[in-house]
Amino acid sequence: MNTPRDSERDSRLDILGRLLRWAHLDPPMLTGILAILTFATVVLFSASGQSWGMMQAHAVKVAVAMAAMLVAARVDPAWLRRGAPWLYLAGLGLLVLVLVTGDIAKGGQRWIDVGVRFQPSEIMKLAVPLTLARVLHERPLPPSLALITGCLAIILVPTLLIAVQPDLGTAVLIVLTGGTAIFLAGLGWRYITGALALVLAAMPALWFVMHDYQRKRVLTLLDPDSDPLGAGYHIIQSKIAIGSGGVFGKGWLNGSQGQLEFLPERSTDFIFAVIGEEWGLMGALALLVLYLFVVGRGLYIAATAPDTFTRVLAGSLSITFFFYVFVNSAMVTGLIPVVGVPLPLVSAGGTSMVTLLTGFGILMSIHTHRRLGDAVRR
Repeated sequence: MNTPRDSERDSRLDILGRLLRWAHLDPPMLTGILAILTFATVVLFSASGQSWGMMQAHAVKVAVAMAAMLVAARVDPAWLRRGAPWLYLAGLGLLVLVLVTGDIAKGGQRWIDVGVRFQPSEIMKLAVPLTLARVLHERPLPPSLALITGCLAIILVPTLLIAVQPDLGTAVLIVLTGGTAIFLAGLGWRYITGALALVLAAMPALWFVMHDYQRKRVLTLLDPDSDPLGAGYHIIQSKIAIGSGGVFGKGWLNGSQGQLEFLPERSTDFIFAVIGEEWGLMGALALLVLYLFVVGRGLYIAATAPDTFTRVLAGSLSITFFFYVFVNSAMVTGLIPVVGVPLPLVSAGGTSMVTLLTGFGILMSIHTHRRLGDAVRR
């Protein structure tokens, strides 16, 4: 027999369920995202040197990003398909504008300031998979050589504009995002083998067009102690921080490398080292499990999507999020060269967080509008 308290609880759950359905939010994915953001807030307070000013700025960025996610979740995927080319062209225009009048900071010309400072390259992380998904949706699959060539052009134009800023990390992510979309469309293994052969053949040429600091990062990966106070400083301090954390960590706010500012970029690119030092192996693994849960949910949404556009789009967004996590964690632990990719949803940074949560809003839209369509058909 239900008590008044049980009835009140059931009523609240019913209201919450209706609110989530109205907002087109997916409860499992939303739970994973909120868990990551909560952990990120705790970690960032320590990584920022207990700066309340940074925490207030972070709260504003999270609020804006969550609002973007809510808006994206409400947009029907059919509208996303129609608007994809226009978003792509707008992104290209902004990338050209960056090269002409963009703000210069930290050795790169990557930002536009229109009262709000942002990186137009972040737009392409959504525009490229959206545009590719639309192109692939409208043509027979698996893709022909001509279609693959056209898709590669869509990928390479923004990639080159981003690479000359220079922003190698984002350029690599754009290539991975686009390549994933083509792969999910049923790319044949002969094309995959050929692409890998071309990449390997182009490596020597790529070495000569890289900037000096980029070549130095590659060499430093092989031998960080060759320049311990220069190019190797970041990765040496990062490894010290992670190694000293052990299994359970030194405790929140007790990390020596982070709190004493030996670790550079500790609130942005190298925040994973702060996690390893203060929360240890168990804390790092807990965060990785949350990431994998969100990625897995995204792949489930892709697998159950109703058409080529939504399947390719959901799959590429989900796997790209995995690439974000892999590149940052591998960079911080010294497995790949330093490329300046933030830890998603954890590192301080507004534009990246808005882009990521907008992408998750698109994933939720794909899933909830599919269920709505199924209900209408029944």
